[in-house]
This record gives sequence, structure tokens and C-alpha cells, in this order.
Amino acid sequence: MTESLAPGFAEREAFVSIAEDYATLRERAACIDRSARLRLLFSGSKARDTLNGLITNDVGSLADGSGIYAAALTAKGKIITDLRVFARSDDFLVDAPAAGAFALLTMFRKYVNPRMARFADVSAVLRTIGVFGPHSANVVTAATGAERGQLLLLGPYHHLRVASEWGDVVIARVPDLGGEGFDLFVPVEHAAEWWTRITDAGASPVGTAATEIARVEAGRPLIGTDMDENTLAQEADFDALHGISYTKGCYTGQETVARVHFRGHVNRQLRGVRGTGPLVIGAPLLREDGESVGVVGSVAASPRYGSIALAIVRREVETGAELRVGPLAGETSDAGDAPETRVRVVELPFV
Repeated sequence: MTESLAPGFAEREAFVSIAEDYATLRERAACIDRSARLRLLFSGSKARDTLNGLITNDVGSLADGSGIYAAALTAKGKIITDLRVFARSDDFLVDAPAAGAFALLTMFRKYVNPRMARFADVSAVLRTIGVFGPHSANVVTAATGAERGQLLLLGPYHHLRVASEWGDVVIARVPDLGGEGFDLFVPVEHAAEWWTRITDAGASPVGTAATEIARVEAGRPLIGTDMDENTLAQEADFDALHGISYTKGCYTGQETVARVHFRGHVNRQLRGVRGTGPLVIGAPLLREDGESVGVVGSVAASPRYGSIALAIVRREVETGAELRVGPLAGETSDAGDAPETRVRVVELPFV
């Protein structure tokens, strides 16, 4: 884990209200240290073709300043991790969640021919600072000098580079937490200065508890919790998240993805659920007759929506359906007089 950009921030998280942090995210501008994510640089004469053959979305069509969301898959079409690709003039910046870092690096080491393309882990060279919330564009403009109009014209994962006295900063518009948001990739030696400049421009530091609530509300699945190597890309809602191209060339796992697409559907899919009480990761979702039709993934106690979660639910379960929450494996359902927790299935995103 990287050292926090904000001195004393770990201690701060112990006593600052999650509701206050959440309000900052949804009403003002939040500054978030997102440096736990893996950052790689892909380069070389065949970098574009190599990367295009390893992920679900189309790298081949990316121009300088554009980007995509995608997944890396096993040969059987199951998810290794999700990732983001930012195309630059002479290389590709690829980043992925910390939980998927080891598996992604293992895949790249296995399949990337160093005579055709090179990749380097630059997680220790670049840091990532997120600025999220309805005032985030104003903050990024004030902190970096980027034109606000240019920032707001950027599509999802599109980005621009701004020169500064502390080196270039790459500013990417990202939808990861719902609403307006930007990730700034900054040189590690000046990351603390950038953090201070961003907070001085009006963003308030926000901890991981509130950002996790925002992620769940936005319907963004987390590798290892909502999807893993037993999950198909379409089951994790990658169609709705614009993470799959059906017109690009071959890539690892494509046969399975294409078969599912042209067959018309998957048998289960990522959905949202709203609970009558606290929800637990891994709890089964049951019909009235006791049949299991889903499992709870990422959970959150949302100040706006109450007890919510992402869940992989069978396709035939309709939006609005009510389900019972069963006990975790190995536990009994005997809860005394405690009321049974129930959920209602809803569409994603919550936001």
C-alpha cells in the first residue's frame, strides 16, 4: 500500500463522519487518493495490437487523448480484472484496481512478447488523485490551469495533458463514482504538492468508506467481490458499462463473449438491491420457496438510498421483485425474533 498523500489522513478517517464525506462527494468536490490502483505503461511498435489482443474493448481505434473501460479475460471468457486504457501520443497508460493487479501482471507477463511490445509498472512513478463531485471541474481548472470547457467536453476516459512547473499532469474524465469526476496522474515526487494545490482550490479530502458507497451507487462492480474468474463479462454488466467491443479483432476469451452476445443473453446479471436491513457480502438471495436466485456482492449503507448492494441475480427475476436474504454458508437461519431481511431488486445505477 502506498503512503497517504495527506499527512494524518488515516487518523482523520477514524472520526470524520461518513455522511459528511458523502455530502462532499455528492454536493461539492472531493479529493481522493486513488494511488492504490496499478499503473502500467505499454509501449513499442506493436503495443496497440498487443494490448488489443488481450482485452475486451477496442484499443485499435483509440487516438491520442481518448480512452476506454475494458476487461481482461481468461481463455474461457471469465474475468481476470477490469481495467482502464488511456491512449497517449507515444504509449498507453493502463490502470487497474489493486485487487486485480497481480492477476493482470501475470497475464501480461505470459502473453506480451517483449520483442513486439513492452510494459512497465509505473505505480511507484505516478500517483493518482481523484477529484469527484459537481464542483470537480471548477477545482481541477483552478488547480491545473486546464480550461473548464475542455474538461467538460471530454468523453468518459478521455483525457488531456497539462504542463506545469511540477511536470506534466494527465487529467482523465472518469465515471467511476457516478456524477462528475476526474483522475489526475501526477509525478510521485510532486504528488504532495498537487494534493495541497487541489485542496486549496476547494476540494475536501474524503475517505474510502464514502467512496465505496459512491461506487456501489454508481453500479460499478469490484473485482474479487462482484466478479471473479467464475464471472462472464456480460454477467458483470460490461455491456451497459461500455466495456466490450463486438467489432474488433480477436482477443483472449472472445469466443465466449461473442457466443453469449449472439445467443442473446446470460442467465444471470449484475443488479442492484435495496434491503430492509444491513446486507452481508456472500449472502444468498432467495425466492419465497427457498430457491436461491442470486448472491449479495458489494454492500453499502447509503445516506441517500439506505441499505443497498450489488448482486448477481438470475435473469428471470424481474425488476421490483422482492427476495429474502438467506444465511451465509455454514450459518443457521435461526435469528430468534429478529425480523427477516428482505430486498427489492432495482436497476443500476442507483444514482
